Amino acid sequence: MEQRSFGAVLAALRKERGMTQLELAEKMGVTDKAVSKWERDLSYPDVSSIPKLAELFQVSVDELMQGKREEKNSAGKQKGKELAFTVLRAVALAMGVAVAALTAFQALDTREALSMLGLGLACLAAAQFGDRE
Repeated sequence: MEQRSFGAVLAALRKERGMTQLELAEKMGVTDKAVSKWERDLSYPDVSSIPKLAELFQVSVDELMQGKREEKNSAGKQKGKELAFTVLRAVALAMGVAVAALTAFQALDTREALSMLGLGLACLAAAQFGDRE
């Protein structure tokens, strides 16, 4: 989470949506010069306009006013990556345990055991490679 000025947050939100200052001004009922001043922190919108801006950009009033943007997408992607790496490691462990157990019960031939171990090693390699990014 990073803290930025109101103007910087507003400009970033507007640009993320591919909106021009003029388009934002029209939606807010002001001039594009007013929007330009907001983004440069030379002036601020009327207090009654803040909730409308927050709704327009789908952020909370707090995020807009305090200059804090939660990187929700980034955090979600990171959790997804961690889950994927955990699943890869779990598959590798499961393959090792399965080979050991099935070999102990003589229910697995060498070729099948090597295939399962190879799959487990491939999962470990993928998890290790992903950790480096």
